[in-house]
Amino acid sequence: MVTEMAPLYGRIDVPEAPSASARDFSPPGGVFLVGYDDDGRPVCGGGVKRLDDRAAEIKRMYVLPELRGRGVAGQLLVALEDAARSLGYTIARLDTGAKQPWAERMYRDAGYRAVGNFNDNPFASFWGEKAL
Repeated sequence: MVTEMAPLYGRIDVPEAPSASARDFSPPGGVFLVGYDDDGRPVCGGGVKRLDDRAAEIKRMYVLPELRGRGVAGQLLVALEDAARSLGYTIARLDTGAKQPWAERMYRDAGYRAVGNFNDNPFASFWGEKAL
């Protein structure tokens, strides 16, 4: 995912960007999900990161290019929201950049409303929030 974003934004895993490390996605406050196809091949993934006692951030959503446009990302988003809920969060937040208008559309269609810049992500142009 980081490599694929490089032509759009440059490296997004830089110190000035919000962290998205294995520690962020580890219990007790986080989780990273991987989705598999019927043959057992990993096809998508994404993480939940603790922001505070109530809010989690959904980060690093990725779907293999050949599966995009088939609803996989929407299913992944629902699974990540469910995971956040199971960790006790009542709010999900996320962001996306201007060069990914399809992602912003999907998030808005999923019920995310625009909020202020909650994470100082220099690559983002849309910050969204949804009650879980």
